[in-house]
Amino acid sequence: MNQRNISEHIKCLIIGSGPAGYTAAIYAARANMKPVLISGLQPGGQLTITTDVENYPGYPEGIMGPQMMKDFEEQARRMGADLRWGYVNEVDFSQRPFAVQVDEDKWISAESVIIATGASAKWLGIPSEERLNGYGVSACAVCDGFFFRDKEVAIVGAGDTACEEALYLSKICSKVHMLVRKDEMRASKVMQNRVLKTENIRVYWNTETDEILGDKKVEGVRIRNNRTGELTEIPLSAFFVAIGHQPNTDLFKGTLDMDESGYLVTEKGSTRTNIEGVFACGDVQDNIYRQAVTAAGSGCMAALDAERYLAALEDGQ
Repeated sequence: MNQRNISEHIKCLIIGSGPAGYTAAIYAARANMKPVLISGLQPGGQLTITTDVENYPGYPEGIMGPQMMKDFEEQARRMGADLRWGYVNEVDFSQRPFAVQVDEDKWISAESVIIATGASAKWLGIPSEERLNGYGVSACAVCDGFFFRDKEVAIVGAGDTACEEALYLSKICSKVHMLVRKDEMRASKVMQNRVLKTENIRVYWNTETDEILGDKKVEGVRIRNNRTGELTEIPLSAFFVAIGHQPNTDLFKGTLDMDESGYLVTEKGSTRTNIEGVFACGDVQDNIYRQAVTAAGSGCMAALDAERYLAALEDGQ
């Protein structure tokens, strides 16, 4: 352990909470793996800044995101998982058992590690966006578009994800105003063509968001033309940001394999990373679906993968 002062040895360490981390904790606890979960600085992840969740199975009346994460947390705790507030700031996966530093001062070792640090939506960085987040401002059209059925909405972005979400919104909203910063999109030609052929999607080229309008909820947006400087106000009920996500993987750079966007790479059909005994689940390794239900499913997979790995170790394989 490179002469580190290891204060504790853990059989199964879970880094990160949210649907993936909590589900992994539930399954690991039930398998008697005595999991310890380090929550991170935002226990519960992105769902703690989400209001209504209506597309997660088992909640027929819907549920508030923070309450759903509280339910996940309580279930994991009831199963016997050791849930701790804190953050992991350094890892050493070069030898087994693995070494992990928590809160910058405490080193622990672990036989297996499940990474569930998630991904964070990229935002425009304007004050009204933060103030109205959850009150008409959203980074997930699939999650929240339903609440604005038959309403006018706006979406900002120019990639394939932005086009996909604009098309999704066009099927349930009366009109979609798509704001593109340049005079062209980054999206594939086929996606661009679908957007441009959809009657109720209007694309605004060379356009940036000046301000999201509204006091307690989104009521409109003020846009600025990059070439002319002209300001225009558009009345609408929701504002969707689709400029990408940033996986929370800085901690593992140079250690675990990642794709070009920084998402952890796992073996197909499993949660195994390139280091035996280290597993990844949830949005930290999923740049396609990014849903609570898929994150929870992969959390289950990670716990099962870790259980098999630990069983093989005990058998001396």
